[in-house]
Amino acid sequence: MDKFITLGVESSCDETGIGIYSQSHGLLAHRLFSQVAIHAEYGGVVPELASRDHIQRVLPLIKAALEDAKLQLCDIDAIAYTAGPGLAGALLVGAGVAKSLAWSLKIPALGVHHMEGHLLAPLLEEKQPKTPFVALLVSGGHTLLVDVEAIGKYKILGESLDDAVGEAFDKTAKILGLGYPGGPALSKLAEQGEEGAFKFPRPMVDRPGLDFSFSGLKTFARNTFIKYPQQKSDIAKAFEVAAVQTLMIKCRRSLEQTERKTLVVAGGVSANRALRQELGKMGQKVGVEVFYPRTEFCTDNGAMIAFAGHLRLVKGQATAANEIVIKPRWNLEELVAI
Repeated sequence: MDKFITLGVESSCDETGIGIYSQSHGLLAHRLFSQVAIHAEYGGVVPELASRDHIQRVLPLIKAALEDAKLQLCDIDAIAYTAGPGLAGALLVGAGVAKSLAWSLKIPALGVHHMEGHLLAPLLEEKQPKTPFVALLVSGGHTLLVDVEAIGKYKILGESLDDAVGEAFDKTAKILGLGYPGGPALSKLAEQGEEGAFKFPRPMVDRPGLDFSFSGLKTFARNTFIKYPQQKSDIAKAFEVAAVQTLMIKCRRSLEQTERKTLVVAGGVSANRALRQELGKMGQKVGVEVFYPRTEFCTDNGAMIAFAGHLRLVKGQATAANEIVIKPRWNLEELVAI
């Protein structure tokens, strides 16, 4: 069992990711192909194009990752794949390849929850958070505050009622005429802006609860841009400050509510420099340790899927050999504790 090796396949949206994780040696290899250039001319992800590109990329990436790890396909003991949430067509590509390989090799396979992969990504680092902790999961499709009592034992404390924070970043960037992907472009522009030039609202912080709402903040940015079209950088700065402070306030509130002393931040937006700075200051002030994955594991990747699936597969969890099941919508609370 100490040599148990898991292959991970991620294809939930616009990145094809492969990871190989070993029980005894940790992460052995990972490969990633991003479709940013493919979707850039459309200003957003086109599901059909995403699915077609996954078909082209997944097998060559598996071969490359195996070569990096100096392994053969027959050395793999189990396969994990993203079963959801995500784009149905994209999920089916990864699930179909993973289940077909598992069936041909006569090894177990398991569908992994994409957000559990993000949540557990910081455990790939040398310094790891220990449960229990609060997790802030922030990406283009999700904004979640989760109380993590143990791996697999999750309680959602708050979530976005409309746009995810990453989606709000992308839409605001589009309003300002920035490139795709919009979030990083907006953050880069915000570095040139003057803090305090505009004061944007911090949505839903003046009421109890831990839910989020970012669509109104996006609208506020649009209305401001209509009035002051020459002040793009100041608007970008005001938007980012408001979004980041909103996330920080809710994190602090969730930590107080749960009395946890550890905060995990993961997902694509967790790479945002302003967010890390704000949460770092908050952590020092209230005596909370904050953990992140390395930058390359903030966005979707195969390493996190290999790791999350590995933890379950070594405990004997697997799906039926002849079933290809995906869950484009999948509540994190439905998972079982390991």
